[in-house]
Order: sequence, then structure tokens, then C-alpha cells
Amino acid sequence: MNATPPDLPQSTIERAVSELSLGHLVAIPTETVYGLAADATNEQAISQVFVLKGRPPDRPLIVHLAAAEQLSEWALDIPEYARVWADEFWPGPLTLVLPKKAHVSTTLTAGQSTVACRVPNHPVALATLTSFDGGLVAPSANRYGHISPTTAEAVHEEFGNQTPMVLDGGACEVGIESTIVACLGSKPEILRAGMITAEQLETVGGVRVNSPGMAPNIVVPGQVSTHYAPRTRCQLLAGPQAVSSFLDAASSDLRVGYLGWQPAPSGVEKSVILEACPAASARQLYAGLRELDRAGLDVILVESPPSDQAWAGIRDRLQRACGP
Repeated sequence: MNATPPDLPQSTIERAVSELSLGHLVAIPTETVYGLAADATNEQAISQVFVLKGRPPDRPLIVHLAAAEQLSEWALDIPEYARVWADEFWPGPLTLVLPKKAHVSTTLTAGQSTVACRVPNHPVALATLTSFDGGLVAPSANRYGHISPTTAEAVHEEFGNQTPMVLDGGACEVGIESTIVACLGSKPEILRAGMITAEQLETVGGVRVNSPGMAPNIVVPGQVSTHYAPRTRCQLLAGPQAVSSFLDAASSDLRVGYLGWQPAPSGVEKSVILEACPAASARQLYAGLRELDRAGLDVILVESPPSDQAWAGIRDRLQRACGP
């Protein structure tokens, strides 16, 4: 996966690396979402990420690496199960939270003594990281709290004339952000759900993965109650019957959108129907929310996804997109 894609010249990667080396920002594709990349050792560049996104300074960033072997350059006290996970799931949508080395910027970690790291599984990201020969922070390339971008066009939509250089790597394959796991001692804990599940981690790592709330209180991306959200009011409902009940009680001039897995009930102006499997739904989710957000609706009704573990990441994103 670390070769430059045939439709993206090496000269384009080199120009992006030059921009990053100068302390500038570059939007890069990953398998999860597009990230707003900056040199993870450059305080000024890191600060630019916070400013452009409008991100509060108490929200830490994830360091993206070219290979698992680089993890020890950023983190201390790496448990054996975390090394096993890195070998098995990297490159891929898994972020490991570990004690940080002294040189790691506290601006990057939001003052915490831990650092979050991952190796993205996208040829453009890996080619950029390999040529850059260092770590890059790369939070989602959008305004803070808004829907994460899964295409280059969505990055331009977010930032307009403030858009930095964008490497167009096509639509993101996974479509939602990585699973984040705190690896602090013998009791790992999922801090943000994603498409890699607790069951997968336990099977590979041979260790129980705790549910949220059992490990030390560590701040990571995506924990706030309203996030990944459209600007249009968004309401999560239990299923098609609840959607129909909402529509029956609503004003006749209310412009309503629908996102879900069943055919849209009568009275919906615009709908996005997702495929009925977790991987496909994750790929389609943010693009679907953006499509509905552009439609000038008054409210977007969202059908709740299934409750099993495979849907945990999607469920988390929709709960936050619709707010408390």
C-alpha cells in the first residue's frame, strides 16, 4: 500500500512534502477520512491546524506514521498486546494511545502525558509519510464539529478560499474515523468506537478490552456529545415507524430529509438510503449527511442503526451528529 498511486505523480507527493517541511498544511486522504496534515514536530504548524479548524486547544491530535516500527520514536512503555495489534491492524483504522516520549509536543497532546498514534492504510498518505520521513498530525480536514470529509471536494467545501493544498486520493474506503484504544497497562479500553471492534482486538491481542469509563480519563478526538454534525438540525429515531410518527405530527410545510436503511416514508422531501452492511454504510455515511445538509431542509431524520458490535462506530457517529 505504500506505492504512489499511478494517477498521482510522485512530483505531486514531493510538492506536498515540501509544503509540510515548510510548516504549511496539506489535506491528505486516508482510508478513514481526509486529514489536515502538519509536521508533528513543528509547534507553529500544529497551531495552524487548531486555528484553521477552529478546534479547541484541549482536543488532542493523532500522530500518523509511515510504519509500525516508528511507534517507539513517539511512545513509551508499549505493552506486548499493543505491538501485536500494530503488527496485525497497521496500516489500518486503529489508533493506539500510549505514554508519550518527552519530545512530543504538549500542544499536540493537549497537555496530556499520552500520545495517540496510527499508520493510515491509504497509498497517498503512506507515500507522503514515507517521503516526509516523520510524523504528521492529521485530524479530519473540516471545521471543528462538522461532518468529516471523505472526498477532496468535501475538503474544498469546508474551507473555501482558505483551503490548503489537497492531495486527491479519491473517496475514502472506510469512511469513519479510526477506533481509538488506550493501551496503558494491562487493561486496554476503547475510547472511540470505529470499524475495528473490541471482539477483533480481543481475538488478536489475547487480552480483554474494557468498555468506556473503566480506564483513566483520557481525552481523545471525537468524545464531545455533538460532533460529526450537519448544520441542518438532525434527529435520531428508533426506526421507520418512529420516522412516520414524527412526520404525522409535523407541520405540513416542514422540509424533511431522511437517512436510513429502509425506504423513506411518505412526506420526506429528500432521502439517502444506506446499504445494509456496516462496512458499506460507514463508507456512505458522511457523504450522505453532506448531501442532505446541502438540500436546504429544516430537519434530517436519521434511523438508528442495529445495536450489535459491528455497528458501534456508525452508531457513535450518528448519536453525536444528532446531538444529545
